[in-house]
Amino acid sequence: MAEYKLKVTTGDMKHAGTRDNIYIILFGAEGQSERAKLDNSGIDFKAGKTRMYTVNTGSSLGKLLLVKVEKDPFFIFPEDEWYCSTIEVTTPEGDAVVFPCYRWISRGEFVELRGGKAMTVFEEEHSLLIEHRKKELELKKSSYRWEIADEKLPHSCHFKEISELPAEIRYSLSKSKEVQHTKRRIASELTFKGVAGSQKKWKDIDDMKKIFRSKKTTLSEYVSQHWKEDDFFGFQFLNATNPNVIKRCSKLPSNFPVTEEMVKPFLETGTSLEREMENGNIFLCDQRIMDEIPARVKDGNPLYATAGLCLFYQNPKKKLIPIAIQLHQQPSEQNPIFLPSDSETDWLLAKLFIRSSDQIEHQAVHHLMNTHYLAEVFAVATLRCFPTIHPLYKLLIPHFRYTLHINIVGRETLLGPGGALSESSLGVEGLTELMRRALSQMTYGSLCLPEDIAARGLESIPNFYYRDDALKLWKYINSFVEAVVEHYYTSDSNVCKDSELQEWINEIFTHGFLKNKLSGFPSCFNTMEEVVKFITMVIFRVSAQHAAVNNGQYDYNSWMPNGSLLLCKPPPTTKGQSSMQTVLDVLPDVGDTVKIVSTIWILSDKYTDVVPLGTYPEEHFDEPALKQMIKEFQAELNYLSEEIALRNSQLEVPYPYLDPALIENSVTI
Repeated sequence: MAEYKLKVTTGDMKHAGTRDNIYIILFGAEGQSERAKLDNSGIDFKAGKTRMYTVNTGSSLGKLLLVKVEKDPFFIFPEDEWYCSTIEVTTPEGDAVVFPCYRWISRGEFVELRGGKAMTVFEEEHSLLIEHRKKELELKKSSYRWEIADEKLPHSCHFKEISELPAEIRYSLSKSKEVQHTKRRIASELTFKGVAGSQKKWKDIDDMKKIFRSKKTTLSEYVSQHWKEDDFFGFQFLNATNPNVIKRCSKLPSNFPVTEEMVKPFLETGTSLEREMENGNIFLCDQRIMDEIPARVKDGNPLYATAGLCLFYQNPKKKLIPIAIQLHQQPSEQNPIFLPSDSETDWLLAKLFIRSSDQIEHQAVHHLMNTHYLAEVFAVATLRCFPTIHPLYKLLIPHFRYTLHINIVGRETLLGPGGALSESSLGVEGLTELMRRALSQMTYGSLCLPEDIAARGLESIPNFYYRDDALKLWKYINSFVEAVVEHYYTSDSNVCKDSELQEWINEIFTHGFLKNKLSGFPSCFNTMEEVVKFITMVIFRVSAQHAAVNNGQYDYNSWMPNGSLLLCKPPPTTKGQSSMQTVLDVLPDVGDTVKIVSTIWILSDKYTDVVPLGTYPEEHFDEPALKQMIKEFQAELNYLSEEIALRNSQLEVPYPYLDPALIENSVTI
């Protein structure tokens, strides 16, 4: 008689336990056990509890390979899914093997678990495990399928409704309840104030401060007080929600005929525009990607969006200030270049149109497509191409938590009828065209932070806190990924013969980047260095980059005059004709304002069910060396968190969005 000791741990989240019967079969190199019921006195599988069980066999099963878990399909109580964290089996020989599960198991479901060291496909030797690996991938490919909704956008997962998602990738009950609570709180406040759906225009800018008195932040208050100031306008292109577009300008575009005489009053005495460009002090935001995308019509009235150009000057005080704005790409008499010396409201309107288009590009391209949609591509490819025992599955899967869930919700609530983005000036059709253009122009380098910063000439511009924090995060993520990859791939030839890895990158190239060879994205891997770089990009994008473009939305975008997703009147074509009433007429009405601000509140709210960057509560790796790598990664992130907190304590406008303690491991909201 051989005795196997089992330590079964149930997840500690709410409703993780079950009253159903659980059965288990052990598979070894020399045989398998009988189907055994795990049954002790009392309730066996309570949330957050670990229980011990014994399975007896006639003789030793040899090296333990698999554990098969079954949830009783015939129990009398209503269905209650069980969240199994781990099963640790101690063999008669004294070896302890951990079988990670970390998933919900439904009634009547069989789950086969692999334990021990992470294993690449070329390392597999036992026929049972080779066959198990093959069947697991077949099941994964049938469970997660690609959907092509638009030939020119990243492909998505085939699931249309939240209810269709496997339980292990859906929101937890607590997360769902918190989001619903936020929505109810918003609806209640808007109903009480009677502003939801109102078509009235704002009579006074300051009235907008009354929308959500209960949801003020220090920064949102600051924005409402300083939004008119030029240096704050420039600051936002570096450190607000869209630090992705500004670049150094060494030569003016031919369609932006700014002259020396125009901007000389705003430059330091004794210098010139040409000299300042040579010295690297002139920067440009060019919104040509939006050119000629028609705005939609709302209730019979046209909305407006421009594809402008904005020139910035880094002055001797190290402040970035706008010095010239043109609101359309083609210069003409009806498309004047606005200057800081124009009337206050003319200049304010010019900045308002630039910020509005920046908001639209930010939401559609840099937020929705470049983090959410790409995260979905990475997640689906990982779920389809890697078995759970693969080291890169173990490395990557924590970074796709809740991603498919939030994307299904996002498509419905943001782009569905009445959604904040579908109600924007461009509407769904215009935003879709904008994303198509952005994807066709996307390069691998633009997603790799150090290359992107260098390509935009932003290595040395001062007070660029996004760059400072993001480059350190990239470095720490890269070092961690490099250690993991080098642990499992001891040579480039191992990379080449990992068929699962090659299929993974090919699916991403095909379904994410649409086989665009000119983009520079890899379709296969030949070296460990290539693998490290790509996985660094993936983890950075779904964690740090998403935090950078998402977490500051309420701070900067809840004050509608600072940048609205829709504008109701055309931009000025002549100077000297505007007033503050013109600004109010351009801004959205009361109902549209509160709809946009409500969405921003939900997207940037703080929820308790979060997993910060570098935190891995689900221990997929069992090897001590990997656990040590994770500890070292966490130590670097903790140090950076302290560094950022110290810097922010000395700033008038802090930049907290890339504090590792505030970055989630994955795209979850």
